[in-house]
Amino acid sequence: MSPSNTYVNIAAYKFVTFDDTAEMRPQFRALCEELGLKGTILLSPEGINLFLAGLREPIDRFLAWLRADERFADIAVKESLSDRQPFTRMLVKLKREIITMKHPLIRPEEGRAPAVDAQTLKRWLDQGHDDDGKPVVMMDTRNAFEVDVGTFRNTIDYRIGKFSEFPEAVAHHKDELRGKTVVTFCTGGIRCEKAAIHMQNVGYESVYQLDGGILKYFEEVGGAHYTGECFVFDYRTALNPQLEPAGTRQCFACRAVVTPSEQSSPHYVPGKSCPHCTRESLPG
Repeated sequence: MSPSNTYVNIAAYKFVTFDDTAEMRPQFRALCEELGLKGTILLSPEGINLFLAGLREPIDRFLAWLRADERFADIAVKESLSDRQPFTRMLVKLKREIITMKHPLIRPEEGRAPAVDAQTLKRWLDQGHDDDGKPVVMMDTRNAFEVDVGTFRNTIDYRIGKFSEFPEAVAHHKDELRGKTVVTFCTGGIRCEKAAIHMQNVGYESVYQLDGGILKYFEEVGGAHYTGECFVFDYRTALNPQLEPAGTRQCFACRAVVTPSEQSSPHYVPGKSCPHCTRESLPG
């Protein structure tokens, strides 16, 4: 991809008090339209969450504008590249939470759960324990269909359908994880940050979040201890450990994830059906 026509895809979030979301919304929308950016920005009293794509210079101009606000001066951004615009429109939404957990008392800006960086996590997984000698357990906080595309080996997966189901799921397993170090993870860090704080609040003794999520892990250490790909919510559907589109697709009809091998099925008609649709339509 030549730099002149390469799209920069950015994902970023920050938990911080953000009381003037209604006043700021038109400013975000006007700037993104001026710069030709597309994607989604969520503004909430608890902070900001964004997924945007555009050419290099407009993306840099947007980030410079955002970081001029002291509340977002240190916002961390994850990047990947594509040869086409992955989004079809530009949305700026006001939300009660930037990631819905239905636990509004969680305020990460008042104290984050401990975070483990990618290099340290890889070392822990290489050696089979953390630096205190405790067994390390990986816990996926994503929805079941995302996990099915790829996850860390031997991870705990509660098969949740939406993130608001996570608190109830972890409530039933606290005792069996006693004496172990739990590392929560997700795509980019936002869900696992909230998850780790909640777990601390309900009495988990040793819990971390993977700083920057799977995408940051891929960026810094590749695919070590990880099997498959990482689901993303845009046209690319999934990225491999080199942060390249992996060929996986999502069915327009039933929203199931369709692997490259499944795309060779006669039941796969892009935009209309897939093998999963066919299985679901068969009598039980």
